[in-house]
Amino acid sequence: MAHASPLRERHLQAEAALMRYGPAGTRIELVESFGELDFEYAAIRKSCILLDEPHRGTVEITGDDRHEFLNNMLTQQIKGLAPMRSAPSFWLNRQGRIIADLRVLELGGRMLLDLDAHAVAPTVESLSGFVIMEDVEITDASERFHRLALHGPTAPALLDAASVHRDGPHPADLTPFSACTVEIAGAEVIAERVDTTGEVGLELTMDTDAARAVYEHLVEVGQPHDGEDESSPASRIKLRPAGWLAYNTARIEAGTPLFNIDFSTESLPAETGLLESRVSFTKGCYLGQEIVARLHNLGKPKQRLVAFKPEGENLRDEQGLARQPVGGAHVFPADNPSSDPVGIVTSSTISPMLGGEPVCFALVKGDHADPGTRLAVQAEGVLLTGEVREKLAFYQRG
Repeated sequence: MAHASPLRERHLQAEAALMRYGPAGTRIELVESFGELDFEYAAIRKSCILLDEPHRGTVEITGDDRHEFLNNMLTQQIKGLAPMRSAPSFWLNRQGRIIADLRVLELGGRMLLDLDAHAVAPTVESLSGFVIMEDVEITDASERFHRLALHGPTAPALLDAASVHRDGPHPADLTPFSACTVEIAGAEVIAERVDTTGEVGLELTMDTDAARAVYEHLVEVGQPHDGEDESSPASRIKLRPAGWLAYNTARIEAGTPLFNIDFSTESLPAETGLLESRVSFTKGCYLGQEIVARLHNLGKPKQRLVAFKPEGENLRDEQGLARQPVGGAHVFPADNPSSDPVGIVTSSTISPMLGGEPVCFALVKGDHADPGTRLAVQAEGVLLTGEVREKLAFYQRG
């Protein structure tokens, strides 16, 4: 079950703007910004940010048969997953549609699944329906655990300075999809490297009751104070608490689509742009495999998530500001913009790394999703055109 952030009152005291995440009636609120969006974004690229993640849920899986069971269920190779390693995967229904986009972390004796909070209940219910004689227990642990994240080049240095190492690699030695356990403010914290912004990303999981103490200790250690010596750890780390808007810009630039935003429960894996990272084509059977394999062999789904960058002389308004297509805007063939739409914008942002120009993800039909295809979209009443890119990423640190 999704829970309200244990940091909500602290965020309000810091005069953060909050935003709802999910459908009407959701309890989930995210920090939109602490009022300095440009500085929050810059910290992702130059130092690091601390992000509260009440929109993420956790499923705990225990039992001796958990590897074999999940390997028979999920799209990714799970059997043999070593302790302190994780694997991104899809959980599908029988029709090959996505129930959840998740990440499986093996901790030795148990697994934690990280997934969108709104996908937790259907995932627990549907996975549990396949447990017959297996030694497997599946539990919604979202109320018990809370997640924070550090994103940026100095994130490992902050984690190292603010914690006592317990198990697994040291923070500086974490590679993508590896994890360690540390102690922060007296609490055990699982730190897992997941790079979603084009920079180092560290996902932190802790008991919900410890979240505020962990957050405040990270701020105390990593955020510079007035008059502090420039050689201090905080002056080198330069942590800044940040909100969704800064993170969202960076993850779009880095080519990271999100479940329930860029694709949904109606989507097939081949439509998401994440097929290579989520699906193993060498493992045994799993639920929905026939549909996944058929589409893979055909080579072209009916629609696909693509990245494109609008351009041209109408790109900026009279004040020189870039025009940004909004999520939900229809996409048309550039050579026939008065035709029926061939797609829809799912995410967009103004990219600082690309000179303040707009970039988009769009779910586009058939041949119109091929790289090099020119598309058109309305932005602030003006028609903009751009070319479908080879990959989703607009930026990645070299």
